[in-house]
Amino acid sequence: MAERIAKKMAKSSGLKDVKFSSCGLKAKKENITPYASKALKTLGYDGRDRKSVLFKKPKPKVLYVTVTNQHKQFVQAKSVLSFEDLAGGVVDPYGQDFETYLKTAKQIEDNVSILLEKIKKLRGEI
Repeated sequence: MAERIAKKMAKSSGLKDVKFSSCGLKAKKENITPYASKALKTLGYDGRDRKSVLFKKPKPKVLYVTVTNQHKQFVQAKSVLSFEDLAGGVVDPYGQDFETYLKTAKQIEDNVSILLEKIKKLRGEI
């Protein structure tokens, strides 16, 4: 969900050169869950299937933004922060009901908004 939300929000805010991709710590190339798809569609995002991608190892000159601090510890990159660092925790919805996925998608929107503002400030655009 985070990738689709971030891409659309970045494009809408004029940050068309910022790239986002999403990978999982335990991804097994499965499609996004039906609840994730429904939550994305409910909020106006692309909810089509997408195969999950497994995180392998950090690359230099990449800023990694993780959903939770637990994920952040796993990534162990020089440039890594979590949504918890930006605006508070994000619920990991995996295995939960639709309402939890929707709540998580909204939390992701809030965090992405803060992240995009920080990027603009660093660039001197605001």
